[in-house]
Amino acid sequence: MMHLPERVISMTEDRDNYMSMLTSGVCEVTFTKVNGDKRVMTCTLLEGMIPSAEKDEPITQKKVRAVNPEVIPCWDTKAEGWRSFRVDSVQECKYVYRQKVYSV
Repeated sequence: MMHLPERVISMTEDRDNYMSMLTSGVCEVTFTKVNGDKRVMTCTLLEGMIPSAEKDEPITQKKVRAVNPEVIPCWDTKAEGWRSFRVDSVQECKYVYRQKVYSV
């Protein structure tokens, strides 16, 4: 019997997959917080579901921070606020809602 080598998925591929899912729908992400607690978050980066930036918000008044490829910021739809999770701590990521894509 021939054994195929296991496909190794890099953190970059995981990040890209999660970003793709979050920008095309609402996802339920299960991950381990830095303190060890398990967290289930319903979140998105879907345009139209995230708030537009306001000029008076403190974050828009500061310089843009460097992007940490190990962390994904997202809009928590239940807490109605920005949250983030570490890519390497994700146990599961699944769609709760997925935007329909129409082809012409």
